[in-house]
Amino acid sequence: MIVQRIGVSVSMLLRMMFRRRIIPILLLAIPAAFLLAVYWTTSERIMPFRLASVAEEVFLEASERNISLLFLAVASVGFLSSFLALNLIQREAAASHRLVLCGYHPLALLVSKLAVLAGCTALIALYVSVALLLFFTPEHLFLMMLGLFLAGLVYGSYGLLVGSLIRGELEGILFIVLLANIDAGWLQNPLFYAEAENQFIIRLLPAYFPSQAAIASAFSDHSIGSSVLASTLYALGFLAAAGVLYFIKMRKK
Repeated sequence: MIVQRIGVSVSMLLRMMFRRRIIPILLLAIPAAFLLAVYWTTSERIMPFRLASVAEEVFLEASERNISLLFLAVASVGFLSSFLALNLIQREAAASHRLVLCGYHPLALLVSKLAVLAGCTALIALYVSVALLLFFTPEHLFLMMLGLFLAGLVYGSYGLLVGSLIRGELEGILFIVLLANIDAGWLQNPLFYAEAENQFIIRLLPAYFPSQAAIASAFSDHSIGSSVLASTLYALGFLAAAGVLYFIKMRKK
């Protein structure tokens, strides 16, 4: 019964999403715009940078263009997933409440939103990874794709948390933009990290481990196991908090 209800909820969410044609258009256009902007504005100069996720001092070399392309790819997947998650949790809140009154469990609704989010994030990560192949060939394509997916999963989980915590759409967008812009859109740039002060602050931010997984996979043969584990734990932490808040929110109305 629960699985059937989750399936019905997933179907409703997908119909709601694709009824608004601007959503799939933006999901395709934004990463393309980011990557083209980087391609047109960066050089092929070789830049050394530190791989921060390994214990020893490991420095890699890649072109400024390729580093920037991957960095913006991670940022774009994180941005899109967080906004998509916020949209899933805030829109149709009244309909979700009616489903709860009809017997649906709030956590079942949250699981359905997470399923839609994970599926869309996987498609975005796949699309961005294929787009990157037009510019350079990563050392380990599928592991890099996993890093992009984890960036989307972590920030998507953060978007679910923000949507469960904050009722207003504008306020929710501001919460997402502030963190995503500072974290994924600035501090996780490997060229910036190499010279940054107080690097421990950067390592505490949500996009750190997914970024390191993607960078290590694209430009080296180093293991990404610890980054994958830490990213998963980060996402689970956000999801646990979102689940508690969403349950309270649905029961209070």
